[in-house]
Amino acid sequence: MIREILTVGAGGAAGSVVRYLLAGNLMAGCTWCGFSAGTFAVNALGSLLIGLLAGAAGSSAWLMRLLAVGFCGGFTTFSAFSVETVRLLRDGQYGPAALYAGLSVGVCAACAALGMWLGELTRN
Repeated sequence: MIREILTVGAGGAAGSVVRYLLAGNLMAGCTWCGFSAGTFAVNALGSLLIGLLAGAAGSSAWLMRLLAVGFCGGFTTFSAFSVETVRLLRDGQYGPAALYAGLSVGVCAACAALGMWLGELTRN
């Protein structure tokens, strides 16, 4: 059990650092249609990656703990997405809030599906 916890923790730490570097530095202050492009990009990339892992990893529990649960859990930012959406709504920016929420859900689900498909291709 300790090994599994350390595996998830190591993946989560790495994912958090990559998220910080991408959304917090590389794309800091970038907006698209009034919302954070960094958070949106991280969520889309994370959805693609977790889909790819789910499709490719198959039954590798260790790989799924390290990369899907750990790295992607630390990397994706659904809680930040939620706060940003509420802030847009509170600021009366209903159009950007609706666009952000709709695109985030639609694009991230599509990215996860694409990742799963690509991952399954690598297994076969």
